[in-house]
Amino acid sequence: MKYFIIAGEASGDLHGSNLTKQIALLDLDAEICGWGGDKMIAQKVEVKKHIRELAFMGFVEVLMNLKTIMRNFKLCKQQILEFKPDALILIDYPGFNLRMAAWAKEQNLKVIYYISPQVWAWKKSRVKKIRRDVDFLFPILPFEQEFYQKYDVETEYYGHPLIDAIEEFKNNPSKIDLPTDKPVLALLPGSRKQELKRMLPLMLQASAKYKSTHQIVVGAVSLLPQELYNITGYDVTLLTDQSYNLFSIAKVAFVKSGTSTLEAALFRVPQVICYKANAISVWIARRLVGKNIKYISLANLIVGKEICTELIQSKLNVTNMTNEMDKIISPSPTREKMLSEYDLLYKQLGGAGAPARVAKRIVEICKK
Repeated sequence: MKYFIIAGEASGDLHGSNLTKQIALLDLDAEICGWGGDKMIAQKVEVKKHIRELAFMGFVEVLMNLKTIMRNFKLCKQQILEFKPDALILIDYPGFNLRMAAWAKEQNLKVIYYISPQVWAWKKSRVKKIRRDVDFLFPILPFEQEFYQKYDVETEYYGHPLIDAIEEFKNNPSKIDLPTDKPVLALLPGSRKQELKRMLPLMLQASAKYKSTHQIVVGAVSLLPQELYNITGYDVTLLTDQSYNLFSIAKVAFVKSGTSTLEAALFRVPQVICYKANAISVWIARRLVGKNIKYISLANLIVGKEICTELIQSKLNVTNMTNEMDKIISPSPTREKMLSEYDLLYKQLGGAGAPARVAKRIVEICKK
């Protein structure tokens, strides 16, 4: 069978790599190509467009790069038509992938969506488009199946793939050489240029308070130019493309809201969640998000309460960051409560094996 897969971000590349690995084990004749990153390339996926060219964050940034995005739509459609897949597999990246789903449906392609769009948070009107354009939806958050099924969307929940990725890492850990033996305070500022520019300077300033007791380690990504990591004047270490290694040794962390907050929780790393974006983009987002959505981080959303403090926009400043870090950087009731909530969160995610279960269903669907 032939599978065309579209992942547009680092987290999508991770989940796409684990999914395609399982598909290849089940379908020995599988031909897989699409859009993704280095992790998908490592699984022998023919990547026709790399994610480093695709990460546009926020309404304003999307508008500024609209011509590039439109060219990407045209290119992707052309590549799909040339490849003639048995199924189009979409991974997260909803702004792009939902439009591709509508087009693919017009071409009578089988459309499978893995890691479903978070339309329960905003743009619920998109549910009708998903019902119309997506044949099978595989969400990864436990409450999403019930939400989508209310709207008669063909939905199957098999657990969260991060558990497999983390368990696989823990079975094959690697050693990190760091300058000192002091406990690690990790900084995870994100994988997009805009995130890095807004988050890293604040994280560096806040973490400076703890340099006498902790070594500060920044989780960098090779997707971004290294010169963007301006750490001049700070006693910190850069660790590139080794976020799991970093989480495995970190005692505490400042983490940009996103997949990394859930990864930190699954590694049992107490964290302060940070987020700052373009003011206009946030203003628009807040008017689109339903009032019932109280949190932005996955760790808090899944549990349904604030187990980790979220510092968003104006609240993200050095004073607030250090105040919150003081509560969890050393043994304390706040730190212990957060760790116990992490254990409950793990149980909610359905255990290991999600990528294999989803891959099995995809192969079954494509062979029908």
